Amino acid sequence: MSVTVDANVLVYASNEAEPVHEPARVLVERLAGGPEILYLFWPTIMGYLRIVTHPSVLPRPLRPVDAIANVSALLAAPHVRTPGEEEAGFWELYLATRNDADRGNDVPDGHLATLMRQHGVGTIYTRDRDFRRFDGIAVKDPFAASAGA
Repeated sequence: MSVTVDANVLVYASNEAEPVHEPARVLVERLAGGPEILYLFWPTIMGYLRIVTHPSVLPRPLRPVDAIANVSALLAAPHVRTPGEEEAGFWELYLATRNDADRGNDVPDGHLATLMRQHGVGTIYTRDRDFRRFDGIAVKDPFAASAGA
């Protein structure tokens, strides 16, 4: 079985001020350690870099060199894969995956859901409930118990 994480999980794992920092860090380390494959899609990685280095988003943003080091460490883990869009059929799969009303912030979610489908990844760890609208994708909020839910 293979899984992925949304950028928010990676951000929580890096942001020590976040109440779910420790469980996020443990989750990312566990997933990167295997035995299942952890798919880190490029839109997630780039979203992580954008968020954790942005001074308007985090009270104490990471220096770019530190954020890049975090990504490099993950990419070096033996159970992590970083596939991209396969040219043949990606656009058609994206159109079939997205909702006709998708716009704005929904577009990156549709992109990630399409990448998941194209690479056979059935589960995403995220706090973003919007992923529930995609059939065949299991959405796991790894912090639901931590948040009192």
